[in-house]
Amino acid sequence: MKILVSADMEGATGVTWPADVMPGAPQWERCRSLFTSDVNAAVRGFFDGGADEVLINEAHSTMRNLLLEQLDERAEMLTGRHKDLSMVEGVQHGDVDGIAFVGYHTGAGAEGVLAHTYLANSITGVWLNGVRASEGLLNAHVVAEYGVPVVLVTGDDLTCADAKGYAPEARTVAVKDHVSRYAAVCRTPARTGKDIRAGAREAASLAVRHDPVRGGPFTVELEFDAAHLSLAATVVPGVERSGERRVAYESATMYEGIRTFKAVTTIVSAAVEEQYG
Repeated sequence: MKILVSADMEGATGVTWPADVMPGAPQWERCRSLFTSDVNAAVRGFFDGGADEVLINEAHSTMRNLLLEQLDERAEMLTGRHKDLSMVEGVQHGDVDGIAFVGYHTGAGAEGVLAHTYLANSITGVWLNGVRASEGLLNAHVVAEYGVPVVLVTGDDLTCADAKGYAPEARTVAVKDHVSRYAAVCRTPARTGKDIRAGAREAASLAVRHDPVRGGPFTVELEFDAAHLSLAATVVPGVERSGERRVAYESATMYEGIRTFKAVTTIVSAAVEEQYG
């Protein structure tokens, strides 16, 4: 049994503030250990549950946050940016039986600790076929096309609730309870480590590949906080303005959909000016 762990940071134990996840910030250095601890707990739980291999895909920002030297030696880590499937890179090779979303968060415009979708700001909402979409929802549709189930989701309590919409069978572990976008009631690493390990051990039994699910066609709509960003996004082929601050596009598959989404966010990020956004 092979498990892929897609590891994001905003939903990690103790993380509530932008500096906690901003590479180079002093607080980020501290939170890297907390993030690594959560991932280690999942790795150990999956091995407890019978996994033969665990591959961790770094999925936050620069994708160079986890401390390799602190990871369980049985795991391997894919680190660095510019990967074909970004946050779920590795799922496409036909050897993954289940995927875990560790340290995930809710989507742009929703309640939740450090809620966003790909860009920390600028994007105020994303909808997939009319449903507000988190990164978890988008990635769940990607992995479904490869027949891989989402078996575990960790993050704040609202992230766990969000996961019930796209992975109802998955085990969920809340490491903190949302108070505001920048505040949460946090459990200690000792406690969350036990909870994540137990959740992963149970989740291992759900790691059974299924037939690929082709859920398309997909309509993806994004809303931005400034009108010029919607204009900038139309540089990407197939992307059209659907409102003053909105764009939309269609994709036959979520593989195509997520690649277009990445292109849009790259263009939009470059179009944000320092003072006015």
